[in-house]
Amino acid sequence: MAPLLEEEEKYVRLALLLKGVTPRAVRTYFDRLFPPSYLPSTLNTNYNTLDDLKFKRVLNQTQWNLLFPKNGLPVSTTFDVTLMICLIRNLTSVSQPINGLTNYHYKERASPGADLARIKWYRNILAHPEEMPTVDFNTAWSNISAVSDSLVSVILI
Repeated sequence: MAPLLEEEEKYVRLALLLKGVTPRAVRTYFDRLFPPSYLPSTLNTNYNTLDDLKFKRVLNQTQWNLLFPKNGLPVSTTFDVTLMICLIRNLTSVSQPINGLTNYHYKERASPGADLARIKWYRNILAHPEEMPTVDFNTAWSNISAVSDSLVSVILI
């Protein structure tokens, strides 16, 4: 088997960080905001808000089925990062970055809202891969590594 090209290796490393480490950091933060034992009642209490998000196509049917399963109770371990960030954004008072959760905030200081925006930003870049110069990869790696550490440290405080 031929060795990976430098660009392929950078993509794989970033993918492992974004798909392996950051979901655990986001889930840990999510479970702090939405304790698992209260998650079903929290979702039921916010049913109208969530229904509106479904109507606006912010939530899709698959996500809806995870929030309100026909059998059993919802559990965060079945939620992906996109769904958890959507719930945090719409059901909590976590301060959002100046430009919202959908834009990149490399200069904004670490905060849960800014950290979540960075994760979304880099996940979108990963979903639409282009060549990534080494300097951009190093910046992405540094930012996402710091985000994971930052979210976990917020939880531990």
